[in-house]
Amino acid sequence: MKEFWDERFGGEEYFYGKKPNTFFAEQLQKLEPGKLLLPAEGEGRNAVYAAKLGWEVTAFDYSISGQKKALGLAAEHNVTIDYKILEAINFNPSETYDAIALIFTHFEGEERRVLFEKLQHCLSPGGHLIMEVFSKKQLGKGSGGPPVIELLYSADEIRTLFPEISFTMLTETTITLDEGGSHQGEAEVVRAVGMKK
Repeated sequence: MKEFWDERFGGEEYFYGKKPNTFFAEQLQKLEPGKLLLPAEGEGRNAVYAAKLGWEVTAFDYSISGQKKALGLAAEHNVTIDYKILEAINFNPSETYDAIALIFTHFEGEERRVLFEKLQHCLSPGGHLIMEVFSKKQLGKGSGGPPVIELLYSADEIRTLFPEISFTMLTETTITLDEGGSHQGEAEVVRAVGMKK
């Protein structure tokens, strides 16, 4: 899969565009800037947006092409982000974060369970979780997302995977995506916002 994403992010164009995810941007604007973690950050659109708002951003992904473009986008906007090349399963937090955002991050079962357990651990008490991911109802739609149902989510699964989070929003809904060339059209997503108990 690493080769797949390196190739996907290897072109000049930003695969999902340079603008941040709309839901992420709306939710982040409600919070006081602090330390933010962005797993599987791809080409950096959300990291750069957050840094422009004054967040101290740590991001990781296993795509070298994604990192290169993210750092280029950061330089374009005169901000700094800490972007690590890292497999999600190997993430071992050494610090805590005020917010964590998972934006269209889709992991296999064991990797998902291990990563999400670590994410809860490194989220500060009172820290915020923001998620927008494709729901299982997205399977077969051409507007984006993996073609494997095990990589998709339900609201109930997210609640189970994050037992330490008190959710203020956890819903499956239909939205219209307009993110670069690959996320376009009507899509089925799970949106979640919560705080660590």
